[in-house]
Amino acid sequence: MVIYHRKVVFTYVRAKRFYHFLNIEMVTDFKSLLPVIDISPLLAKCDDFDMAEDAGVVEVVGKLDRACRDVGFFYVIGHGISDDLINKVKEMTHQFFELPYEEKLKIKITPTAGYRGYQRIGVNFTSGKQDMHEAIDCYREFKQGKHGDIGKVLEGPNQWPGNPQEYKDLMEEYIKLCTDLSRNILRGISLALGGSPYEFEGKMLRDPFWVMRIIGYPGVNQENVIGCGAHTDYGLLTLINQDDDKTALQVKNVDGDWIPAIPIPGSFICNIGDMLTILSNGVYQSTLHKVINNSPKYRVCVAFFYETNFEAEVEPLDIFKEKHPRKETSQVAKRVVYGQHLINKVLTTFANLVENS
Repeated sequence: MVIYHRKVVFTYVRAKRFYHFLNIEMVTDFKSLLPVIDISPLLAKCDDFDMAEDAGVVEVVGKLDRACRDVGFFYVIGHGISDDLINKVKEMTHQFFELPYEEKLKIKITPTAGYRGYQRIGVNFTSGKQDMHEAIDCYREFKQGKHGDIGKVLEGPNQWPGNPQEYKDLMEEYIKLCTDLSRNILRGISLALGGSPYEFEGKMLRDPFWVMRIIGYPGVNQENVIGCGAHTDYGLLTLINQDDDKTALQVKNVDGDWIPAIPIPGSFICNIGDMLTILSNGVYQSTLHKVINNSPKYRVCVAFFYETNFEAEVEPLDIFKEKHPRKETSQVAKRVVYGQHLINKVLTTFANLVENS
């Protein structure tokens, strides 16, 4: 069923495992929900050259277009990644964060480790303000020298904990599946923008980079402790896997209100980032969001960021400039080198990080 409310289209899914607020008879505040999109028809045809002619794909593409234009955030279901894997990722992440502090410090993040590894609570800053979370930061690994002087900052292997023992293998499998899923979602988004399914697989995305943040938010006994300050994601597309029983992620809607991204078991929350804003010639805008964990319980979130090539000079794609023209003086018309953009963000975030912190 589709409900129209203030130009936003919400798709409500009935299923016993989904919370009662998704049952249409019980919904009273439509603004509190984000669109829910079943992408299984898209995935079934994602390798067909003529996928754009399939009725099921057309329906999904329409929903993606409305979600990206109106909200910039949406739930993804029917994505093909098993509930067992999604849940195991969160369970083992909880196990890591429950370890003694000294154990977690064995994979401590430092500049010489390529800014990869564990960061204690308070190390991360957003817009100059300290965030109340701890995390493991990971990046796609690459050979020394591959990305020149710019890439030296992030050179090095990811630091995976030895405890839990199977964590590294589990997460590497998960990353591969998230990479494939992100590429396929972008095929639908490319169609939504009026291109072929493969516009995002040209020279800027032949060798896509990725970032993953494995984040733990302590439970608090007071309101409005900022787990992560308001920001837009600086990359292309984000997949968020969050605990099912705690609502902490908030999204700023077109009215300027902060709305909760209430967890739906088995789903991903997907949002667009700054690089997609540029590539789409500003048709789709990245959206401010923040995390406030008012629950007394510890919360984990695994965020996977699908990116362009590291060296990509990101600017609006020609086909989208033709289909969606705007003034050349527009901010999105400016070229951005993704790798340099990423490094600047990392160095700003960890400006106070020292080797022995």
